[in-house]
Amino acid sequence: MLAAFIILLGLQLIGEVIVRALHLPIPGPVLGMLLLFAGFIWHGSIPDCIQRTGQGLLQHLSLFFVPAGVGIMVHLELLQTEWWPIVLTLVGSTWITLIVTAWSLQILLKYWEKS
Repeated sequence: MLAAFIILLGLQLIGEVIVRALHLPIPGPVLGMLLLFAGFIWHGSIPDCIQRTGQGLLQHLSLFFVPAGVGIMVHLELLQTEWWPIVLTLVGSTWITLIVTAWSLQILLKYWEKS
């Protein structure tokens, strides 16, 4: 399990170093995740230690939302004064996501029917 954490955090660090060195417009952890994915493709499968560690992290995924909840409580006054733009942004982004997802599904279904 420790080896898997070292691999995951090491790839995140490598991604962060590459992004900062090349001034890329993506987050370092995203590049690290792409490197992890490339490693899985190169290896041909997901190593057992990484799969077990990933499953363990997913089982405790709700714990990752604790800092966000604390941040909301810390900035409650800001939320009270800026609630309207926040609600508009949440509703608007949700609708945009639903529309783009439905549109993408229609395109994929048409493509699938042709093949």
